[in-house]
Amino acid sequence: MSKIIGASLDLSKIDKTRITLGKNGAKYYNISIILNDEKDTYGNDCAITEGQTKEERSAKMKAKYIGNGKVVYDSGRGSQPQQASPFTSDDLDF
Repeated sequence: MSKIIGASLDLSKIDKTRITLGKNGAKYYNISIILNDEKDTYGNDCAITEGQTKEERSAKMKAKYIGNGKVVYDSGRGSQPQQASPFTSDDLDF
């Protein structure tokens, strides 16, 4: 069974010091996506947090919330309407 999640990140919450440089020169920012069983009052059923290091997980530090989303397609349920984003990759400042 496959699912597609439509999500948004609050770019003002991204810690740019956590952007890493890959071997190919690409820039990466690790995130975690948590799929919840219940929807919130806005219909979101996914939370997005900043990726944690092994040390942060071991210390049981609270993850930093940076966005949310919702399942927009579930092969078991069919598609759900998806809202188009008004932004493009050109809007990013990094």
